[in-house]
Amino acid sequence: MASSSRALSKLAVPHGAVLLRQSPAAAVAPRLFLQASRRTVAARPVFGSTQALVARRGYASEAAPAPAPAPKKKSRFRVLRWTWRLGYLSTIAGIVYMGYGVYQDRHPEDQVEPDPTKKTLVILGTGWGSVSLLKRLDTENYNVIVISPRNYFLFTPLLPSCTTGTIEHRSIMEPIRTILRQKKASVRFYEAEASSIDPDRKVVRIYDVSEIRGDITETEVPYDMLVVGVGAENATFGIQGVREHSCFLKEIGDAQKIRKRIMDCVETAAFKDQPQEEINRLLHMVVVGGGPTGVEFAGELQDFFEEDIKKLVPDIADRFRVTLIEALPNVLPMFSKQLIEYTESTFKEEKINIHTKTVVKKVTDKAVEAEVTHPDGKKEKIVFPYGLLVWATGNAVRPVVKDLMSRIPAQKDSRRGLAVNEYLVVQGTRDIWAVGDCAVAGYAPTAQVAGQEGTFLARLFNNMAIRRRSRTRSASSARR
Repeated sequence: MASSSRALSKLAVPHGAVLLRQSPAAAVAPRLFLQASRRTVAARPVFGSTQALVARRGYASEAAPAPAPAPKKKSRFRVLRWTWRLGYLSTIAGIVYMGYGVYQDRHPEDQVEPDPTKKTLVILGTGWGSVSLLKRLDTENYNVIVISPRNYFLFTPLLPSCTTGTIEHRSIMEPIRTILRQKKASVRFYEAEASSIDPDRKVVRIYDVSEIRGDITETEVPYDMLVVGVGAENATFGIQGVREHSCFLKEIGDAQKIRKRIMDCVETAAFKDQPQEEINRLLHMVVVGGGPTGVEFAGELQDFFEEDIKKLVPDIADRFRVTLIEALPNVLPMFSKQLIEYTESTFKEEKINIHTKTVVKKVTDKAVEAEVTHPDGKKEKIVFPYGLLVWATGNAVRPVVKDLMSRIPAQKDSRRGLAVNEYLVVQGTRDIWAVGDCAVAGYAPTAQVAGQEGTFLARLFNNMAIRRRSRTRSASSARR
């Protein structure tokens, strides 16, 4: 029996095979080895069915291995796909928002009619300060009246770009009635010029300045509260010939006039048999005033000729010159030294001539006569022939502001405009405020400052109305 068992074991285990129970270390071998050898043993039996039976007996208790899950493929364009989805949704949202805005503009809500029991607020002008006030003012608290000879708001910082055609004038204009129609309460607008203000009677006298005249061209508008935002006019300092021969840069009409004058100078210089001296004069553009307006216009003019005129009229393009005249020692005197140095170096690179300490004495139809002061103190007269002369020397007080200053004793020492306190109230009055270039508040006369002043006044008037309503409610409750 023992011999037969040994024979059977020899038949079952081929020579050279390794037994599984040889050592404890072999017992803890990974099952992976057994599973891998299972297929080999089952596929290649030694002596037919006997070895196959032994192999099946040895692995009958082993569970079949679960198939490993297939790894997920990482998408290479996952980020791009989500970016496209977000862009698609953003585009749809933007279209819906724009459509809603257009619908609101074309179908505005009904406005509240003026209430006679409320105070009348009169706003003079449609400049930066006045429009900023109108946009943020709650018109339900007052009966608002706007008076201005200009029935649109003008984005003045881009006005020099209109002179060269870089920007069309329609792009920097916004109708004032469009702004007023968006308010909750109705606002009256009169296209007229204010000729005088009577602070004692609290009336503003206005007259029609349009080309179409009706039966009534002058009338009076009463007020309870008055905001003066008429701005300033061009300062000529009484120099002979300035108004007759210069172009200003303050309104849309000025920009259109300059644009036409530039092209007229170019075409006249290109005329057949034109003398060389006359060509030099026609293509010499002179800008008087080294403030922000003059500096920006000089740069725009030089870029216009470098980028456009040289390509269109190359024969006379090398004759073109731009000269900037400033009476003070440097340009942009109200700004920092770093900005002044940067401007002067940039103009030098662009070949724009700067003449500082140069005072204009007289203007003719073809030349500017000036007096320059040298570093040693000596003065010399110099003549600048020109084809185009743009006068941008600063601001002067308008006649209506002068008239108001003469009626207020506290304004007798003021020269540059209406002196105001920290609340923009005109000194010597209680119900008159001033914003913009016509007010002397201690800040630079820029569009940004005027806009901030208008925002401040709107917040002030809204708070005043809230306090007034609270006092009225307290008084009515006390009576009960």
